[in-house]
Amino acid sequence: MTAVSSLGLARVPPVVLVIAAIASVQTGASLAATLFDNVGPAGTSFLRTGIAGVVLVALVRPRLRGHTRRDLALAVAFGLLLAAMNTCFYFALDHIPQGVAVTFEFVGPLGVALAMSRRALDVVWVVLAAAGIALLSGGDVGRADAVGIGFALAAGCLWGVYILVGARLVRTFPGMRGLTIAMVVAGVALLPGGVASGRGSLGDAGVLGVAAAVAVLSSVIPYSCELEALRRMPPRVFGVLMSLEPAMASLTGFAILGQSLTTLEGVAIALVIAASAGVALTARTAIEPTDVPTEVGETSAPLAKADAR
Repeated sequence: MTAVSSLGLARVPPVVLVIAAIASVQTGASLAATLFDNVGPAGTSFLRTGIAGVVLVALVRPRLRGHTRRDLALAVAFGLLLAAMNTCFYFALDHIPQGVAVTFEFVGPLGVALAMSRRALDVVWVVLAAAGIALLSGGDVGRADAVGIGFALAAGCLWGVYILVGARLVRTFPGMRGLTIAMVVAGVALLPGGVASGRGSLGDAGVLGVAAAVAVLSSVIPYSCELEALRRMPPRVFGVLMSLEPAMASLTGFAILGQSLTTLEGVAIALVIAASAGVALTARTAIEPTDVPTEVGETSAPLAKADAR
């Protein structure tokens, strides 16, 4: 039995997995922002990734035996991608509101959805999501926040690559093994910058407590849900469904960080939710069943592979 199977994720509909991942990661992001004054964005990224890696190793106990150097290189590349993406997003969150940061970051998954769209109906959902994003980002950000926007756009580009590389990763490694290896790699890569940024506060009990919650909410839960969803959902559908991110970011930013929402932002949220609901209702026709081994040496179980090119 794999770690995914033991957690019951293999039986959960992929759309539900993506929505759960979105709510979890945005709640974690809001909590992470409360750590910036103590350890900075780089220190927060290191703590999140390092703790998540320890948790996943304890749960999954990954084995390297049986995988080629090419397989392991893919996991290493995914780990470096996670490290860069998370750090860029935290630096963006340190400069601009969470909802705005996620809106700009969404250029990545939206670009994947556009590039991989094969049906006219998919374009309708992308247009709705794009309209919501345009409205949500229509406020006065200010010149002083240009750095934050730049980090958010960089995180968005990395997010788009994450979707595509993640689809390959779940076909190469069974269960959460690939994710676990990648998370350990990311933690090691972030160690020097995290220690320098933490300035002696990394060992504070309060900081570690919040960081542990951030690790579970922002890494363990969402990445596990997303990678399992990618097994059974085409990347283009996954990309549009993630349009819930700006809406959820605005809501958690308001609830946890006190970042208020305007009427225009409410309209934008309604548009991206409509796009997500539309793609969720039509996702079933885009999924092509197949058999994927759930574990090396186990009998294959009926899952679905991501329809990536």
